[in-house]
Amino acid sequence: MLYSITRFTAFLVFKILFRLQIKGSDNIPRRGGFILASNHVSFLDPIALAAGTSRHLNFMARHDLFKGFFGKFISAVGAFQVKRGKPDLSAIKEAMHRVESGGGLLLFPEGERKIDNGSGEPQPGIGFLASKLEVPVVPAFISGADRAWPKNAKFLKLKKIKVVFGQQINIKRGLPYQDIAMLIMDRIKLLSCQ
Repeated sequence: MLYSITRFTAFLVFKILFRLQIKGSDNIPRRGGFILASNHVSFLDPIALAAGTSRHLNFMARHDLFKGFFGKFISAVGAFQVKRGKPDLSAIKEAMHRVESGGGLLLFPEGERKIDNGSGEPQPGIGFLASKLEVPVVPAFISGADRAWPKNAKFLKLKKIKVVFGQQINIKRGLPYQDIAMLIMDRIKLLSCQ
């Protein structure tokens, strides 16, 4: 219930303040587990992606965000902790559990915010999860969020944000994890032209 209210509120706020434009939302599976993979340029990205789909998204967030009220709130709307800089087996297990339970999992293949709009090197973790889970991977591309809330900026700017969801990718098992990650990243980059 809290997620639905938060998502609806975010949708309205983003429509009014950032003139949010959504394209390709019919590419999101209507039911069953899936992975949503996107470029990552701003703290606004998870909110914009969640506002763009009616499916409940779960997402990894760095462990130091889970403090006080904010930590409780993001936990309540689907976030779970990941320790960056080394493989976090508990976070991987939690991610798999949520997808196997029929949920959507939001991942940023580059692992952190990049100012180059998806031209960074993806981490192999997304390749591992896509291979093991055998669920559709939906690529997504966000533009404008880096201008609305640039990295290291203290204040928001009222810039247009656009989210494009691409066609589902069905991953073949047996491919090297880094190759899968590169395939997904390439599909994300292709969406930048739309």
